Amino acid sequence: HSIICARVFKHAVVERLAASSTVPIVNMLSDRAHPLQALADLLTMRQRLGVLAGRSVAWVGDYNNVARSLGEACVMLGMHVRYSAPQGYGPASEELARLDALGAGSVDYVERPEIAVKDVDAIHTDTWTSMGQESERQARLEAFKGFTVTSELMALAAPGVGFYHCMPAYRGVEVSAEVMDGPGSCAIAQGHNRLHASRGLLAHVVGVGS
Repeated sequence: HSIICARVFKHAVVERLAASSTVPIVNMLSDRAHPLQALADLLTMRQRLGVLAGRSVAWVGDYNNVARSLGEACVMLGMHVRYSAPQGYGPASEELARLDALGAGSVDYVERPEIAVKDVDAIHTDTWTSMGQESERQARLEAFKGFTVTSELMALAAPGVGFYHCMPAYRGVEVSAEVMDGPGSCAIAQGHNRLHASRGLLAHVVGVGS
């Protein structure tokens, strides 16, 4: 069995590979999507919450590749997703409609994180400045003031809420050290589950165990 695993900057490269390859192509990361991270996130939430259908998730921060893939996966499984980001950094209305049509779940955008996290079972975030956006870092730090995931924000969610971060995390920026290193943090388990999620995907693609 052969598989090509591609970690690229431009998503178009993955699409060109898929269009011309005779073997399966796995997107390890592109500027548009990070599906393997989404699988690891689902596995980590499943371990903490059990059945995921009907559960609610808040994404606080930049609508990036991780946010997009997480939303796709969650809606497909019947979860309810709320995105929170400053104006200009959240999903467009067409993107929300696309996500909403993917499954039994739902997706919404509210600017303020305090509203987005209300009574949710899981809070996710990521760095505010992704690869290739380094020149925007200062502008993004200004735009995202007030979007740090803090203990106060976590307290607005459902009891036992978990915090999720695909790392690397910048303590004091998108997440406080108290939350990142606190008892509700699932970030280390997420990192570990990238291994298991990837192995499971590869086994599924090549038909092991089927």
